[in-house]
Amino acid sequence: TKEILSEKGIKVDVDRFRELMKEQKKRSRDARKNAGADAWISDTTDLSDVANTEFVGYTDLKSTSKVLAIVKDGVRVDSIGEGENAIIVLDKTPFYGEGGGQVGDTGVMESGSFSADVDNTTKNPSGTIYLHACTVKSGSINVGAEVSTAVDEERRADITRNHTAAHLLQSALREVLGNHVQQAGQLVSDDYFRFDFTHFEALTAKELIEVQNLVNKKILEAIPVTTQEMPIEEAKKLGAMALFGEKYGDVVRVVSAGDFSVEFCGGTHVKNTANLGLFRIRQEGSVAAGVRRIEAITGIGVLKYMNDVRETVLNVCETLKISNTKALTEGAQKIATLLHDQQKEIAELNTKLAAMQVDNLFINSEIENGVRIIAKKIDNANADALRAMCERTKDVAPLSVVVLACENDGKVTFAASCGKDAKALGVNAGKLVKAVAQAAGGNGGGKPDMAMAGAKNPEKIDEALAIVKETVYGMIKA
Repeated sequence: TKEILSEKGIKVDVDRFRELMKEQKKRSRDARKNAGADAWISDTTDLSDVANTEFVGYTDLKSTSKVLAIVKDGVRVDSIGEGENAIIVLDKTPFYGEGGGQVGDTGVMESGSFSADVDNTTKNPSGTIYLHACTVKSGSINVGAEVSTAVDEERRADITRNHTAAHLLQSALREVLGNHVQQAGQLVSDDYFRFDFTHFEALTAKELIEVQNLVNKKILEAIPVTTQEMPIEEAKKLGAMALFGEKYGDVVRVVSAGDFSVEFCGGTHVKNTANLGLFRIRQEGSVAAGVRRIEAITGIGVLKYMNDVRETVLNVCETLKISNTKALTEGAQKIATLLHDQQKEIAELNTKLAAMQVDNLFINSEIENGVRIIAKKIDNANADALRAMCERTKDVAPLSVVVLACENDGKVTFAASCGKDAKALGVNAGKLVKAVAQAAGGNGGGKPDMAMAGAKNPEKIDEALAIVKETVYGMIKA
């Protein structure tokens, strides 16, 4: 945040931020103590006597496991029942625990009459114990009981496709943009993934298409995706890229898509790049100085995106009365041309209307202190009409000072003009319209002879127009 704001010349009050953060942490601790409904494990919960969880989810999406511990509201309990939320720790699990940017698995856990939804899976700080956040739908479960577990296979498949795509994307970015590209963070979920990387400028449309095409090319090449564990030094010799911010042990897991992508990774992946189906970049933007972010989708996500786009196109065609989607561009261009011509015609009519109404402005107006001052609200008018009327009076009445107002959709427009003789006396249309607009909660300005302004308080139009005469006389005396 500091970096992004600094680019715009804005400073951050870091000290105040830290004070507020301390207050928020205290509120959070108090709420956790008082609410009694937090299903997540407390930092102070002691699991030192619980064995490490065996993760079998790389190969199996189901398992029979033993309940080693249950944690409810940060406290270890012996059992939980229907309607309760708690953390369940198992001796082994097929559920991937959130880490390395990949979200945790969801699914179900059952045993006899006991049934629970696994809403999320995380790990303890050391990463050795998997924490299953569960909502009990029926029955009850005790520590020591045996349960059957099953991962949501469709969701896992979507996550897995997106994770492998993130690896391919990094390699494609390095090939298209250069080897300076390094991963700076990522999030891999079931519906999309985002990838942060180091780069000094926004990607051009051509570069984005080139990166997207390269990833899809590797998908169509149906490259086998392999995983193997090896000493970290051996992995480095292979040129494996490390995940941003991740700590590695002596033995690492390396995921490879041929020679195109070789990375350290503990996440889940497809067996072949062809399993990704399709890849599409959804958007690209900046997240910090020198760091860009790409959001992308794969597989079913791309099909959903294409269907959404098609539905939008069909809706637009229906709105524009265009029967053939292929004719949409031509039809939109015709409508744009028609609108342009109509706007031009409206502007011309407004000018003619203004000329017709100018004479009415002078009714009941008199020359005082050497100028003729007119301040009126014009009904059924817009900014173009006000401008045309002011321009007209400026040309035909050298002693005139005119301020006109109109309201459209709750927004106020002011226009002011000053004839050449009035201007010679010291009247300034730009300064005048600014003062009037400020009285109605707005601002604006312009040239000494012609100026426009906007305001947001329609109820103060009359009040604002009432200061015109006094403001003009003040300018003349000055």
